[in-house]
Amino acid sequence: MPLLITFLLPIIILLLLYMTAAIFYIYKLHRGRLQEAYGRDWKSAARSVVAAIWDVHGYIYYGYEVVGMENIPTDEPVLFVYYHGAVPIDLYYLIAKMVLLRSKIIHTVADNFLFKVPGFAIICDVMKLIPGTVQTCSQILQEGNMLAIAPGGVYEAQFGDSYYKLMWKNRMGFAKVAVESKVKVIPFFTRNLREAFRTVSWGRRLWLRIYSLTRFPFAPIYGGFPVKLVTYIGKPIDYQEGLSPDQIKLKVAEALEQLINQHQSVPGSITRALLERVYNPTRHKKD
Repeated sequence: MPLLITFLLPIIILLLLYMTAAIFYIYKLHRGRLQEAYGRDWKSAARSVVAAIWDVHGYIYYGYEVVGMENIPTDEPVLFVYYHGAVPIDLYYLIAKMVLLRSKIIHTVADNFLFKVPGFAIICDVMKLIPGTVQTCSQILQEGNMLAIAPGGVYEAQFGDSYYKLMWKNRMGFAKVAVESKVKVIPFFTRNLREAFRTVSWGRRLWLRIYSLTRFPFAPIYGGFPVKLVTYIGKPIDYQEGLSPDQIKLKVAEALEQLINQHQSVPGSITRALLERVYNPTRHKKD
């Protein structure tokens, strides 16, 4: 029974996502009346409601915190680069914080499979999820928006482990975006992300082969453990004229790895991450 529960708990996040979709559909259906009542775009109003729900869930279930919000500029575009957990719940909560605290939405590059999940189309539309070509991403940033990219993508989500090694392979699309848009890059990392949700360690070769053929994340996910989650926002990396995409990739990877080394004990421990809900000796450690 306990083993079964660990595979059922992730359904909570799925239910939250579908509840999010339901709220968006309600707002869309009644957009005329809502716009008249709120005096603003229905998507903006719907995002605020959903952000409040996710923010409360993150605070109660994970004791979610963000350290380093002051590192995020308030008046210029930013490219966020982050480590991709088995389930990127930290990104959901960070987006909620930005909507509530700064009334801004973080555009997000998502894997193609997500746009094919039934019911998710409206989430992708309202929350500004995009497939993410270099040209599209650059345009979003040049328009003054914030954009988040996890270079490791679904591959890192499915085959990463509690040692938190970056699995970017030869991907450097985000670096090309940084060069083309000439914006600051800000890395962020969430402690204990792999202890909240994990992918199974057995059958790795099989899941890897299936992923290589289908590009779909079939490896089972378990967890949903109420561990302590803290997102650390790194210092902005300024755009430097003359740097190649490869050089930018290395520079950002080093900054992100530094955040991981500074704030994450490896290998990650679910027990330790749970105990951090009540006691954490590094609670006040600064970046």
